[in-house]
Amino acid sequence: MNKLESFLQTIIAAAENTTLLKITIGNKKDKSSVLKNVFIKPVLIKEKYLLSFVYRNLTNDITKNFDLPDCISQIKNLLKESFYNADVYTTAKTVYYTVTEEGKEKIVTKTSKAKVTVGVLTHDKQKNRLIPTNSFYLKELGLTNAEGNLKKEMQHKYKQINRYVEIIEGILKDTKIENNFSIVDMGSGKGYLTFALYDYLQTKNKEIKVTGIELREDLVLKCNKIAEESLYTGLHFTKGSIQQIDLPFVDMLIALHACDTATDDAIAKGIKANATFIICAPCCHKQIRKQMAPTNALQYITKHGILMERQAEMVTDTIRALMLEAHGYKTKVFDFIQEEDTPKNVLIVGTKSNFSQKIFDENILKIKELKTLFGIKEHYLETIIE
Repeated sequence: MNKLESFLQTIIAAAENTTLLKITIGNKKDKSSVLKNVFIKPVLIKEKYLLSFVYRNLTNDITKNFDLPDCISQIKNLLKESFYNADVYTTAKTVYYTVTEEGKEKIVTKTSKAKVTVGVLTHDKQKNRLIPTNSFYLKELGLTNAEGNLKKEMQHKYKQINRYVEIIEGILKDTKIENNFSIVDMGSGKGYLTFALYDYLQTKNKEIKVTGIELREDLVLKCNKIAEESLYTGLHFTKGSIQQIDLPFVDMLIALHACDTATDDAIAKGIKANATFIICAPCCHKQIRKQMAPTNALQYITKHGILMERQAEMVTDTIRALMLEAHGYKTKVFDFIQEEDTPKNVLIVGTKSNFSQKIFDENILKIKELKTLFGIKEHYLETIIE
């Protein structure tokens, strides 16, 4: 048995004896890799013993859970392909594994002097959610049962709702919610997020106004009925499309997962309405993808369908952010929710600042350079903003 196999057997024994505390993997072989470290700890999910992996990247963390056989396979691959070092901490000892660039392996074992015990295994720390599960509208929307308990199949949706409200809370942290603060949610769908946002913000100011815009009349009627029964006098839903809706001044415009160029229509509406905040979670990116035809080295990337798709997403959303900046908005682009909930999880947030002709010209030039680089003729958003 080689040293790596011996090291893996140490992990198996500690896991089977429930004496495993944690595992750390580091010292990456490829210094340019975005994956910096991997941290592993035992968790109990639905009474099943699993190993929770946190893949720590340069810009984000990704968490995945594995049973013991898959865990061992993952660690083996990580140490063969990506990292030089791994440490296993148990209640009785710490085992250090190292492999050199030349492939020479070394294991060092140190016995723990102090008595260490394994704590109670849990998956997630309990969090204080901003949206209580006993809210009337959650039952009417099908997230909770008659007793106000969250339905098992709706746990991800409830988590998403709270994450969404947390993000909006962060965006508004330096903003005083005045009377008649107005929010328009373009494409409100079933209303989960729209209701939750109103529920949270009306505790800060009863006079806020939230309007959900939705094309499907049955959803509009249902949501208005629930809003009325909830006594949410400032919440209203209107039938219409993003392209057709007449939008006066609005404090915050939201468009989550508006398909393809509908996201651009929403951004344009927000800019023209002089919205203080414009928040978009883009969906598909067909308009740019169909045009992309680089003649430089980028053609080696775009010849592969999946890579071209990802490039199209990044280019499309980069130009959207630059266009917002050109029109006097400070922008942030970040993950909205975890990828296991939806792969379309990028959020673009524009906050109104000061318009400057110089900044406008600089950002329009950046957009032109990007289009030239990727062989793009035009971005739809350019054509609809005067």
